[in-house]
Amino acid sequence: MVTLKPKQVSEWTGRIIDVRNPDEFAGERLPRAECVPLGTLAASASRWDRAEPLLVICKSGVRARQAVGQLEAAGFTSVCAVEGGLDACKREGVNVIVDRKRIPLYRQVMIVAGLLLLAGLGLSFVHPAFLLIDVFVAAGLTFAGFSGFCPMARLLEKMPWNSVSCHTGASCS
Repeated sequence: MVTLKPKQVSEWTGRIIDVRNPDEFAGERLPRAECVPLGTLAASASRWDRAEPLLVICKSGVRARQAVGQLEAAGFTSVCAVEGGLDACKREGVNVIVDRKRIPLYRQVMIVAGLLLLAGLGLSFVHPAFLLIDVFVAAGLTFAGFSGFCPMARLLEKMPWNSVSCHTGASCS
């Protein structure tokens, strides 16, 4: 796999693909980057020119390496990843667009779950049936841990403060 040093990113003339999720992409990204989450990469890439130069980036480089493997397996001939991802770019002083500071989705889930658990516990002094709130939240978190699907996260994604707008040439596939 070919990698590019963070300092070389500004010289890249081909397409830049960010394989993080739209929530991460909305907070910070490289200029000219397109948001194509790793889970949707194959479908999006099926419409691209296999010879087009592609630079793949994520937060730390792990998902980018997976994406490069997928793209090479699909027949792309000029694909590389940013060594160390967006974190390395920020450390090296590369221009990174930071749109807004908001609480990441996974932390929002922890905050809401914690508040619901505390509410259920507090209300249980009024009536023991309120402990069912705690049982429901604990079951939901356990389900999310085993399945990788978190209904609370899906609900929070739809909240107005979490709306992801893609602009400045960026796209969220």
